[in-house]
Amino acid sequence: MFNDFVSQFWPQTIDGLAFGSIYALIALGYTMVYGVLRLINFAHSEVFMIGTFGAMVVPFVFGINTPLTGIALVGLILAMIAAGALASAGTAVALERVAYRPLRKRGASRLAALISAIGASIFLQELFALLIIPTVFDRPERGRIQMGLPRIAERTELFSIFGHPVMTHQVFVVVAAIGMMIMLERLVNRTKIGRGIRATAQNPEAAVLMGVDINRIVQMTFLIGGAMAGVAGALYLLAYENTNYYIGFLFGIKAFTAAVLGGIGNLRGALVGGIALGLAENYGAIIFGSDWKHVISFTVLVLVLMFRPTGLLGESLQQARA
Repeated sequence: MFNDFVSQFWPQTIDGLAFGSIYALIALGYTMVYGVLRLINFAHSEVFMIGTFGAMVVPFVFGINTPLTGIALVGLILAMIAAGALASAGTAVALERVAYRPLRKRGASRLAALISAIGASIFLQELFALLIIPTVFDRPERGRIQMGLPRIAERTELFSIFGHPVMTHQVFVVVAAIGMMIMLERLVNRTKIGRGIRATAQNPEAAVLMGVDINRIVQMTFLIGGAMAGVAGALYLLAYENTNYYIGFLFGIKAFTAAVLGGIGNLRGALVGGIALGLAENYGAIIFGSDWKHVISFTVLVLVLMFRPTGLLGESLQQARA
């Protein structure tokens, strides 16, 4: 076992960082919505799923099924990321308007919002399985099975660590995810919208008295969190080249685990929790086997809730300072 761990340590670390970066981007949506509304948006998993399909539409529409290079490749990647972000952001805003805002106006309990989120999640899964995938991608027989993305870029070794190759797509996922998280933190801490988000998270009643439009801030929170999930969906699709209507289920739970692990409501905690969870999964897979990978994630969630429910960092969005 020790020899296996040593021999697989670096490959699993590199892959764990890539997966952890994707978890972290998705976790940002949970963190932002919880920070503002004290609500766990369990439909956020399907926002991620829709991002993967939004990104897949671009090469499908242009009929690209062979690897590209140069400016054409850069343009395609940017278009896929933009399409994924737009699809997910639009879905998140629609969810807020349809599934959550009517309940908030009526003063409904958080339990009602949670039930609404679960219903919206199931609805979106079935909508894609029965209608969107067969119609948009012209594959009526493939609504409920995995769909692959043709390779759009050659996989090459960028550099190596102790003889273990680090591939271009792995570096791209990690760098892009960290870049998006830095941009988000600056937006929250340095802009007018960010101040509104932090004010609403800290004291909604006082924010209203100071002229903050709560509905607009909540809508922007869903939009930004959805866009982050869409970018995560595009990065996942570019790196692992497959998706399906049910992909958001496991990724959603793991991203929620990452948010709790880092400190729910904490933007930096989402990054820390995502990376830590990705590494823990892969290290555990070396020791216990790949079949236990998902079990490890859920075990981490239970242990965090039992022994440190505030997470590793523990500071919430409402306590963030500019």
